Amino acid sequence: MKLLVTGASGFLGKYVVAAALRRGHQVKAVVRPATDVSAIAWASHSQVELVRFDLRRPAGIAEGIVGTDAVLHLAAAKAGDFYAQFGGTVLATENLMAAMTTANIKRLVAISTFSVYDYINMRSGTLLNESSPLVTEPAYRDEYAQTKLLQENLVRDFERRQGGLVTVLRPGVIYGKDNLWTARLGASLGEASWLRIGAYSRLPLSYVENCADAIVLAAEQEAAIGQTINVLDDNPPTQRQYARALLAQVPNPPKFVPVNWTVMRAIGNLAWAVNMQLLGGNAKLPGVLVPARLHARFKSLRYSNQKLKQCLGWKPRYGMEAAIARSLDNSNHFEVAEPEPAKVSQAA
Repeated sequence: MKLLVTGASGFLGKYVVAAALRRGHQVKAVVRPATDVSAIAWASHSQVELVRFDLRRPAGIAEGIVGTDAVLHLAAAKAGDFYAQFGGTVLATENLMAAMTTANIKRLVAISTFSVYDYINMRSGTLLNESSPLVTEPAYRDEYAQTKLLQENLVRDFERRQGGLVTVLRPGVIYGKDNLWTARLGASLGEASWLRIGAYSRLPLSYVENCADAIVLAAEQEAAIGQTINVLDDNPPTQRQYARALLAQVPNPPKFVPVNWTVMRAIGNLAWAVNMQLLGGNAKLPGVLVPARLHARFKSLRYSNQKLKQCLGWKPRYGMEAAIARSLDNSNHFEVAEPEPAKVSQAA
């Protein structure tokens, strides 16, 4: 297959391109016009075509995606204010859907997130799966959750109105090289300390290479069409287990400052009540003091990857300890061997 990967130079995108090449696919790797990809090992691979355009602007997108069998849409904005993230996530997706319609490309694997789930209205201990409710009051969640919800709506609209053959993947906490410290674990207090909220809630971790494998498999499997699938590794660890695994391998780790989940929830509820009742909701509280965001990051829930395995035949290549070790080594995980030249038979 010829796969088009948006956000190809991003944290997850680099691994997705490498995974697609290892499975024998050709790849159109979408990067922005000014992006330097010279340090990415697969950039010069014979089966990679670099395609340069900015998804926030419609010009050139339809021409750039022509000839692909499926689109793997990873591009999204994770930083900046609402308008910056709206442009990088929602507007970009809107332009891509329009270009796919023009180019008559139907197959789409869209990467969403666990952030779209309505954590605050779930009971502790609930099994979170693909049928769990989505956020009902997005204004109380962060910009990332808000824009990813809007993005999913656009993808559903493409499926419904344009006959799109869509798979929506919702990864949990994607971690890997240079991305081991997740906000689901707490918050940085500077270089030397880390505020760890809770201890026994489970982290729906998805190691980046395991996640990349699932994304490519989703493009290959017809059984994935029309499905929404959560992507997470086996045996989600508790926060304490993940923290201990980091402490065992990460050089010079910060000192953890633990805070009980019940205590933190009470502090958040008090801060929210004061803000809403006395300050008219005008105070800009940090995320850990906004109940809807606090619950999304630290509530104790159960998780399952049963559908991921059933639909895609996926299994994780790396467990947590091995994944952390790979994240800390100096190996180049983006080197992919060139395909063997075809043998030409000669007549006797």
